[in-house]
Amino acid sequence: MDKKLYEKVGIWLEQHRKQMEKDIMRLVRIPSISSPWGGGVSGREEASEAPFGQPCRDCLEEMLAIGREHGFYTENYGNRVGSIGEREKDWDNMIGFWNHMDVVPVGNQWKYEPFVPFVEEPFLIGRGSQDNKGPAVGILYMMECLRELQVPLGHQMCLFVGTDEERGMEDLEYYIQRYPAPRLSMIADSGFPVCYGEKGIIEGGLRCPKLTWEGIRELKGGSASNMIPDMAYAVLERTAAAENAVIKTLDRIEKGAPKGQTQVPAEAQAQIEAVFEQDRIRVVSRGRSRHSAFPQGSVNAIHGLMGFLAGLEILPAEDAGLFGRLAFLSEEYFGEHMGIAYEDQVSGRTTCAATVLNMEEGKVFLHFNIRYAITANQEEMLKNLRRTGEENKMSWELGRNSGPSYFPKEHPAVERLTNLYNEITGSRTESFVMGGGTYARKLPRAFAYGIGAMKESEEDKEVRKRLFLPGHGGAHEPDEGLNVRLLTEAMKIYAMAMVELKDCQL
Repeated sequence: MDKKLYEKVGIWLEQHRKQMEKDIMRLVRIPSISSPWGGGVSGREEASEAPFGQPCRDCLEEMLAIGREHGFYTENYGNRVGSIGEREKDWDNMIGFWNHMDVVPVGNQWKYEPFVPFVEEPFLIGRGSQDNKGPAVGILYMMECLRELQVPLGHQMCLFVGTDEERGMEDLEYYIQRYPAPRLSMIADSGFPVCYGEKGIIEGGLRCPKLTWEGIRELKGGSASNMIPDMAYAVLERTAAAENAVIKTLDRIEKGAPKGQTQVPAEAQAQIEAVFEQDRIRVVSRGRSRHSAFPQGSVNAIHGLMGFLAGLEILPAEDAGLFGRLAFLSEEYFGEHMGIAYEDQVSGRTTCAATVLNMEEGKVFLHFNIRYAITANQEEMLKNLRRTGEENKMSWELGRNSGPSYFPKEHPAVERLTNLYNEITGSRTESFVMGGGTYARKLPRAFAYGIGAMKESEEDKEVRKRLFLPGHGGAHEPDEGLNVRLLTEAMKIYAMAMVELKDCQL
């Protein structure tokens, strides 16, 4: 590695760090939660003014404006994807960087305003700061840095930004059907070093028969498929019998697990509370959110609510049994209760999390987000999901199945970039496969490279402890925060990666 160039890159990025923070905050202020009602389903030929909602379009346009301010040429592809680079594109010799402007829903339990970003060094706090607006701006500054330092490169660089990554990646489906792809694509939306494979993703759910008891007016939990729900609630008709049943069930929770729910450690239990209003009782279950691909350490609020309802003595036996089965099926995160437990040496264990709950016309629907191992038998898995539904007197409904992605581990870029990261950081990490889903699964010749998994300093940890409660501060968590110092370090690695790949055949 050219250490003198590495130092120059570091100096340049530090000099521009404050401006980089300002540009990130311009994007974080826009509540760009992708919405299906925007009209942007893949396959539609007609152009849409705001295919995934106006905030997503606004954020895309703001990012392109930032790119122009930094001297790059920008293009807008159907208000779904944008590019920032050179006017004349050499697709066969291009390295494309991919980031997304859309964010997951806010969720609950925020200490700070999610779309009012602020900086308390080294953190920039706000929804989307870490996932994935901050890295997008970081890549832009990395490209500008190499241009201003006149570093000779072997390949053209171009930054691409999408607007529907979190909800289903229909933005990329639209793009790939109509426009060229770079020769090699890198996605700054994982941990370092190279993530050469991603598990498959199944989204679907269990539809239940109509409840017998009509005293449940409303049932809802979770805000996005790829987030462990931190809140779920039920609204009950308030009668003397219902009030007495709720009080008795709350009392049992204080003494141990409610009827119909397996005993779990106190730190893994959802917190249940009841609010008695004039004509209704609102039962709220509060948990701890995490990304559904990495559910360990979370507390599923839906599971807590299902266990509570299973123990509610006012319910008819068939309804209590239904909620008991839903509590059982939502209890763990590795597909054992759903009949799809599987792991391999390449990608590890399949994960399976109940993430969204709703009820329409007395029929409960529980949504699951599944990240399955790369070598799993998809047909067998879907058959087992259907069987699990039937055995529990429910029906399994498949929403989508996004197959796993795999970039050849033997490609020279994988070894070079992994070794570069280890040389710069003094680590001994290896390239890997993950459960998270990035744009790599929709693009040819693509893999993820950073910017996460970098080590915080002791000073950073002290600030983190002061700013964030447990279960806060991460991607998809309340009070999402970006460590800008580490972002700067990551962009130094990215800059040197472009030099490292100078003579690498893509």
